Amino acid sequence: MADIVETAINAGKFKTLVQAATTAQIIEILKSPGSVTLFAPTDDAFAELPKDIFDSLLQDIPKLKKILMYHVAFGDVRFEDLQQIEEATTLEGSVVAIDSDQGVIKVNDAHVLVTDIIADNGVIHAIDQVLMPAMVAGG
Repeated sequence: MADIVETAINAGKFKTLVQAATTAQIIEILKSPGSVTLFAPTDDAFAELPKDIFDSLLQDIPKLKKILMYHVAFGDVRFEDLQQIEEATTLEGSVVAIDSDQGVIKVNDAHVLVTDIIADNGVIHAIDQVLMPAMVAGG
């Protein structure tokens, strides 16, 4: 089985995320043997960001790293788990809110489009928005 990075590449809809993770130098974290959960914005989610904002993030590596680490939670959190929890602690250091209503899962305001894309070191859930930690969103 492939690790989280290889699984994201093979899925074909996370090219921008993989590019950003490479730029932010977090690929090794996502390839590490510990279990993580990646709330992965699709290429369409990144396309929703204004181009100037995305370009500026690619130039601000510390901010980009903080944003990307906000998409990674500790442990292997599957669909069934998401239905039972209200938040998940991220590698960035803060928490994301998890809301489950009749099988529809939201992470903060992002809808989970596809759940349980399994990798050998965790799981990927495709989401429809790029999540912003409060410190970054606030300026």
